Amino acid sequence: MITVIDPGNLTSFQDLGRVGYAHLGVPQAGAADSMSLRHANLLVGNAEGSAALEMTVNGPTLRFETDAVVAFAGGRVEPTLDDMPIPMYQSIAIHAGQTLACGAILTGIRCYLAIAGGFSPNPTLASASSDTFAGLGPPVIRAGDRLSCETHSLHQGWYLRSPPEFPDEAILGVIPGPHADWFTPAAFEVLSGCTYVVRADSDRTGLRLRGEDIRREKHSELSSQGMVTGAVQIPGDGQPIVLLSNHGTIGGYPVIAVVIHADLPRMGQLRSGAKLRFQLVSHEQALAALRGSEAALHAAVASADSGLLAARRLLVMAKAHPGLRQACLQLERWRVNVRR
Repeated sequence: MITVIDPGNLTSFQDLGRVGYAHLGVPQAGAADSMSLRHANLLVGNAEGSAALEMTVNGPTLRFETDAVVAFAGGRVEPTLDDMPIPMYQSIAIHAGQTLACGAILTGIRCYLAIAGGFSPNPTLASASSDTFAGLGPPVIRAGDRLSCETHSLHQGWYLRSPPEFPDEAILGVIPGPHADWFTPAAFEVLSGCTYVVRADSDRTGLRLRGEDIRREKHSELSSQGMVTGAVQIPGDGQPIVLLSNHGTIGGYPVIAVVIHADLPRMGQLRSGAKLRFQLVSHEQALAALRGSEAALHAAVASADSGLLAARRLLVMAKAHPGLRQACLQLERWRVNVRR
């Protein structure tokens, strides 16, 4: 069991969402950055789609009532365990009675915390995701909540070879949408040539962008129809809205383009003020990018013995303490000296 001392800004359970219910009007929901969710789960030996905590802007403070192994992935935080800094992107052992403070998210906007064995909130329609649009699934985390989990120890730890970076500028690949003929011939030039800025009123349902108007050629009303994550909608004011994981199942704005699947996780890390450009790609390029991202997922996660993980943790501690003169770690054949 884990007790929530401080819930952070917006912390919720997320997995890969409710797949297969859109025809019933049920949003998919799920992690806004599915790749980071999968990374976090792989780092603690879980199935990739297991439920984890998705934190936004600022993470929670948690008191562990049981021994556990956890891992952070996604936007960079500087977590502490009983006020001592610990690293991201690797397996971390926690003992009963210890307090984990996740802290502010410094790059990107969302970070994921997975626990070995998995959190165990009650599922709704085969998913434990908190749907912040339709209100399905477990509610967002609040102070005083007690989070149930199935904890287990690991015989082998893992770490991420090359942690991702989430700069405040991104280029997202897109393919033409189903309503491309609703727009002027110059619309795609504007879409791919303009730098858009993410507005502050963006949320898990979509990114609202500010930039050059996308002008329509047809001004009639569009009947509501099914929408997918990554759809670039153009409302009447000409300012694009890009749908994120918690979007509604239908919409009435024409869709000029759709963000390719490989770039959807990056989209979920764009914070208010981030700059965004679109790049038109072919279907073949979109498929190649998806195959590449899937291949990179498992290649990024490496196994490590306890000595290496402890050494990485020592380096993080040394970085956080500029007054440190010397520290030494010795485990079996490992000996690491850190001097500043």
